[in-house]
Amino acid sequence: MQIEDVIKRPLILTEKGTNLRDTQNKYLFEVDLSATKVDVRRAVEKLFDVSVVDVNTLIVRGKPKRIGRKRLKTRNWKKAIVTLGADDSIDFFEGA
Repeated sequence: MQIEDVIKRPLILTEKGTNLRDTQNKYLFEVDLSATKVDVRRAVEKLFDVSVVDVNTLIVRGKPKRIGRKRLKTRNWKKAIVTLGADDSIDFFEGA
């Protein structure tokens, strides 16, 4: 798996993500379903040039939805909680 394919997007606009980032230096990412913790660690270290202390992953199950009379389910996706070293940080909005 390519490093660029592991991380899909950062989860930065959630209240939980902001709280974790400010208090515990943890960052949330949506990652590929087949990515392992080692893949996520390597991708974050290479893309953002930081040292990763710990990686936790979980699969978020899709929710049932209704569109008209049809009942559908949103897709499952994987979330990674990445803990960085004490002196590292990731700036998502450099130009803002």
